[in-house]
Amino acid sequence: MKITRRNFLYSTLTSLIFFNQRQVTLAHNTSSDNLISGNTKKEKDALIIVDVQNDFCPGGTLAVKNGDTIVKEVNKIQKLFRYVILTQDWHPKDHTSFSTSNPDRKVFTTKKMPYGEQVIWPPHCVIGTNGAKFHKDLKTDNANLIIRKGFRKNIDSYSGFFENDRITSTGLNGVLKSLKIERVFVVGLALDFCVQYTALDSVRLGYKTYVIKNATLPVDIGDSVEQTINNFEKNDVKYGKLDEFI
Repeated sequence: MKITRRNFLYSTLTSLIFFNQRQVTLAHNTSSDNLISGNTKKEKDALIIVDVQNDFCPGGTLAVKNGDTIVKEVNKIQKLFRYVILTQDWHPKDHTSFSTSNPDRKVFTTKKMPYGEQVIWPPHCVIGTNGAKFHKDLKTDNANLIIRKGFRKNIDSYSGFFENDRITSTGLNGVLKSLKIERVFVVGLALDFCVQYTALDSVRLGYKTYVIKNATLPVDIGDSVEQTINNFEKNDVKYGKLDEFI
């Protein structure tokens, strides 16, 4: 074949693309990682890190007690996965679930909405605020995807998969299906709300689902933790330490 300037440039560009793809592949397979099952990260597993944001950590408007203490463990667990998804509460300031939008109701009481009972929350994770940002110590560079939820004024969203009407999708399921994911591992805040809803939707959608006990903490309202554990047992969501499942 005659070597022309066009052929030469095409060949060089193709080589560079292959090289860059190869570098990315190698970066994901560095031997310094503690990998699941030997030397390769499992291709059919995904880690969902739920709402590790400032407002859910000490000092935030809806703080989980000691919520920031799970960050180190979450970062450690991330190294075991090729596919990492972050979810992020992302509310308008006049969200219908906020106490400031319901001055006649006390925080943590409920009100009837078209999609069911809605807890009244202190304003939290308002779009563009520091409270909505991920905790400063959370490693986010490993994330393949960030799912923002709760940005519609008139409906809350606990699960990473669906709004609270259980119909409106966030798109996460489509991503996991395209990656041929079979097992989903869930960590983050808070165990008895957004972690629980994400895990229950995950198993309902057909994924083998695991909640990592030492990488999540609850809000703990009334018997919310007991109900959560019961729901896990009834719906075959596994709840324990990571090394029990791999």
